[in-house]
Amino acid sequence: MTDKGFTDQVKGKVKETVGNITGDSSTKAEGIIDQSVGKAKEIASDVKDVAREVINKSKDAMNNDK
Repeated sequence: MTDKGFTDQVKGKVKETVGNITGDSSTKAEGIIDQSVGKAKEIASDVKDVAREVINKSKDAMNNDK
């Protein structure tokens, strides 16, 4: 998980909780959105890591075939 993704998720959870406690549906909605953005950043980071790993393994395999 990226630090920024994690931070967005935590910030979002806090906003959602504050919105629930205060009855502020706008703050609650912002919190849910922030959590979703954080999760998307986490997934994007994971995909990037897997793609990098596949590329490196492909390069290694090509170099071993020479």
